Amino acid sequence: MYKITLIPGDGIGPEVAFAAKKIIDSAGVKIHWDIQNAGIDVMEEFGTPLPGHVIDSIKKNKVALKGPITTPVGEGFRSVNVTLRKELDLYTNLRPVKTYKGIPTRYDDIDLVIVRENTEDLYVGIEHMVGDDAAESIKIFTRKGCERIVRYAFEYARREGREKVTAVHKANIMKYTDGMFLAIAKDIAKEYPDIEFEEMIVDAMCMRLVQVPETYDVLVLPNLYGDIVSDLCAGLVGGMGFAPGANIGSEYAVFEAVHGSAPDIAGKNIANPTALILSGVHMLRHIGEVEASNKIERALSRVLEEGKVLTKDIGGNASTTEFTDYIISKMSA
Repeated sequence: MYKITLIPGDGIGPEVAFAAKKIIDSAGVKIHWDIQNAGIDVMEEFGTPLPGHVIDSIKKNKVALKGPITTPVGEGFRSVNVTLRKELDLYTNLRPVKTYKGIPTRYDDIDLVIVRENTEDLYVGIEHMVGDDAAESIKIFTRKGCERIVRYAFEYARREGREKVTAVHKANIMKYTDGMFLAIAKDIAKEYPDIEFEEMIVDAMCMRLVQVPETYDVLVLPNLYGDIVSDLCAGLVGGMGFAPGANIGSEYAVFEAVHGSAPDIAGKNIANPTALILSGVHMLRHIGEVEASNKIERALSRVLEEGKVLTKDIGGNASTTEFTDYIISKMSA
């Protein structure tokens, strides 16, 4: 019996989270779900979107599955995701990007993985006003942060049978920060002669991903570039509704859908739970339940390719519940 923290989130979060839970339970994995609420809905009670007992639950159970949580733009509380990454030292953001038959895209053979550094760069949030007419944000890279994210990318590539790692940077302009990241990547690459290595400037990388995305395998990037490029890649395979994600550290791992909380459709039972289902697939692989994860992904792939029972956002008229139950039916077919 695994013990896993489930954070439903807010907006459509509970709908997609419990859909993913239902599918995972139906795959036969015995899990005790420690349900912990976070987000806008708990602000009044606790004065924070992320109460301490939620973090305590993740520390106890080591693994969490999290639904989307609203982040205010330009004001209000800090991103719950950023806080979790900092509190739990979840230094790797893992974003698999894969095309599924039946989902209309411009490409049909993409299967790559974004490995994004998750705790440094401009996202540390050290910024301030300089007088009244300027604002300054400080970009921080450390040797430790660069080394461990690059090494994670190479270890992941070797473990998963991947053939190439591409380090993405802007070292032609950011000669100290990105320059250090690139130099470390080159040094670590020498330790993995079985893995092809290349480096690419981030703007050229974006162009190449639009032109020939099928030629890339594992991309390793600093935090800011990784955030942007991972969303670009989600657009190549159908959008954020097909973008699973994981935040992984040395001790803890939090798996999540990377799309927003979509409060405009919350409670209507029409949300597409695919991204969180796929996040659950990768969570199962993380804990060693590979057979169950493959079973779920095969069933989901059948449903998407068949195209008979789909949610509204991907051309169907099924509810979240109907879509979920149909996937479960395919798991036993």
